Amino acid sequence: MKYVLVTGGVVSGLGKGVTASSIGVLLKACGLRLTAIKIDPYLNTDAGTMSPFEHGEVFVLDDGGEVDFVLGNYERFLDVKLTCDNSITTGKIYQFVIDKERRGDYLGKTVQVMPHMTDAIQEWIERAAMIPVDGEEGPPDVCIIELGGTIGDIESMPFIEALGQFSYRVGPDNFCVVHVSLVPVLNEVGEQKTKPTQHSVWGLRGLGLAPDILACQSTKALDENIKEKLSRFCHVPVADIITLNDVTNIWHIPLLLGEQKAHETIIKLLNLQGIAKELALEEWTSRARIYDTLHDPVRIVMVGKYTGQSDSYLSVLEALLHASIACYKKLVVDWVRSSDLEDSAAIETPDLFRGAWKRLKGADGILVPGGFGDRGVEGKILAAKYARENNVPFLGICLGMQVAVIEFARSILNLHDANSTEFDPDTTNPCIVFMPEGSKTHKGATMHLGSRRTFFEVTDCISAKLYGNVSFIDERHRHRYEVNPEMVAELEKAGLSFVGKDETKRRMEIVEFHAHPYFIGVQFHPEFKSRPGKPSALFLGLIGAACGQLDTLLQNPSHCSNPTKRHIFSNSFSPVKSNRNMNLKKPVKSLPDRNLYSNGNGVHVELTMVSDE
Repeated sequence: MKYVLVTGGVVSGLGKGVTASSIGVLLKACGLRLTAIKIDPYLNTDAGTMSPFEHGEVFVLDDGGEVDFVLGNYERFLDVKLTCDNSITTGKIYQFVIDKERRGDYLGKTVQVMPHMTDAIQEWIERAAMIPVDGEEGPPDVCIIELGGTIGDIESMPFIEALGQFSYRVGPDNFCVVHVSLVPVLNEVGEQKTKPTQHSVWGLRGLGLAPDILACQSTKALDENIKEKLSRFCHVPVADIITLNDVTNIWHIPLLLGEQKAHETIIKLLNLQGIAKELALEEWTSRARIYDTLHDPVRIVMVGKYTGQSDSYLSVLEALLHASIACYKKLVVDWVRSSDLEDSAAIETPDLFRGAWKRLKGADGILVPGGFGDRGVEGKILAAKYARENNVPFLGICLGMQVAVIEFARSILNLHDANSTEFDPDTTNPCIVFMPEGSKTHKGATMHLGSRRTFFEVTDCISAKLYGNVSFIDERHRHRYEVNPEMVAELEKAGLSFVGKDETKRRMEIVEFHAHPYFIGVQFHPEFKSRPGKPSALFLGLIGAACGQLDTLLQNPSHCSNPTKRHIFSNSFSPVKSNRNMNLKKPVKSLPDRNLYSNGNGVHVELTMVSDE
C-alpha cells in the first residue's frame, strides 16, 4: 500500500480537501485505484451532532456514517463509496483505546497517548486503507490521507506523531507528504511573500515530517525566483513546488496539478512506474471547459435556514451544478432565508421580506433542502405553497418533502393545524411523526441513516422515469421524522401520490403531485450520490423542468448524463458575481475548502446570498 499525506500550514481553509481530491483524480487517471482518509482532530465521535453554521454540511455515507463534508469531495472527485472508517476523529481514537483498556487488552499497562493512542491511529489507517471503495475486488493501490487543521494545532499533535512513526515504519518508497501552504501577495508592493510557508515547513519538519511536494496557494503563478527561494529554505526541489493559483472553476485544479507534473512526482516517489499508465484526463478536461462556456442561466431559489453558511448545503449545490452542466445551463442560485418569507418578517424586516419574495417569484425552480428545528419552517411551507399553486418546478428534500405534505394538508384538506410533531407535539393533525425506532434521549447516530431501498409503487410517474424505469433505487437517508402512514390514504385521495415506499410500504419515500409539471418531494438525500458527469436523477429533473428540457429527459433520461461527449462551445468565460462582494469581478479562487460558493471560491456559479446576521 502506498500513502500520500496532505497537510496544511499558515491558515486553515486553504483547500487541503480539494488538493487531496485533485491528486486522487490525477492518480486515478493514471490507472491507479484510490481510497481516501480524512483525519479530524476534534473530540466529537463524528460530525453528526455539529451545527451546520459552525462545521458545514454533514455528509452521509452508504453505511450511515455522518462525516465531514470533505469526504463528499472525495466521493465526487474519485467516484468512490467511502465507509465510516475512512473518517478518523480524536473521539473515535479515544473511544477505540478506552474500549480496549476496558476489555483488558493492554494487560494492565498504563495507557498513554504514546504508544497506545499513536499505535491505534496507525492501526486504523492501515485497516481503512485496505477497504476497496471503487466496487472492485482487492485493496486499492494508493491511500490519500488528509490531516485536518493546521500544522501547530495542539489537538493534532498525536496524529502528527503517529504519522511520523508510520512514515518511518512503511518506508520512504511507500509514503510521501504534500504540504499545502499560502504564499500571500502584499497589495502595496505586489510581491509574493515566502516567509509564512517557510515557517510552516520548519514547524512540520520539527514535528518529524518533511514535505516532498509543496503546493502553494497564491493569487498568481509563483515566480521562478520565489520557487528557488522556497526550495532553498524548505529543502524541496524546485520542480516539486506546485502553484495553486486562481482558476475559473474548481474542476481546473486537477488540470493545474497535472500541467505541473504533480502526478509524475508522486508516482516516482512511491515507485509506481511499473503499474501507472499515461495520464488520461480528456473527459475531465472537457467538463472543465464546458463549464466555462455556459452563459444561458437557469435560476434556482434555495429556501433554507442555514443560508449564512453555504457549506451547509454543499452537496445540494454540487448536485445542482452537475445537473445544470448536463443541461448546458449556467447555474444561478438565489438564496432565500425561509424566515424572511413569513408574515412576521413583513413587520419586523420589511425590506428582507420584499426581497425574499421577489427572488422567490423570479425563480425558474424552487428547492427546499433538509434541516432541523422549527425556525423558518412556516417560510418553507409558504415556498412549497407558492411552487404548487404557480406551477413552478419544485424539489423538496427530507424536511422539504415534509413541509410540502404539511402545506398540502392545510391547503387542500383544510386541516389548518396540520403540522409535524417535531414542531407542534400537540397538533391534532400530525402529518409528520417521530419514527418509532428513533431515540429521544440521544442525538448522535440515532437517526434513520445510510443507504436504504425505495420501491416504486407507480411506474408511470416522473421520478421513476428519471431513474430509468427501474423497480427500486438505493439512496442515502438522514432523518428522525417521517410522513404519518395513517394519513396517507386521505392525502392520496386528495391528489398527492406517494410513488415510492420502503419494503414495508409504511414509510413514504417519494411524493409527487401529478397535477403539477414537476412537484416532487423525497425523504432521502439524492444529493449525496450525485457525481460530475453522473447527475442525480431528481436534480436533473428539476433543472430540466426549470429550463424546458423535462420532456426530453423523460423520453431518454441518459440524454444529458454525459455532457463531455457533446460539443464544446468555446473557452470564453464570464466573471462570477460574488455573494460576498457584488462589485467584485475577477476569476474565482482556486481552492475552496470552507466557502466553496462564496467569494474566493472555485466554482463558476452566480449566487445571491441573504445573510443570517
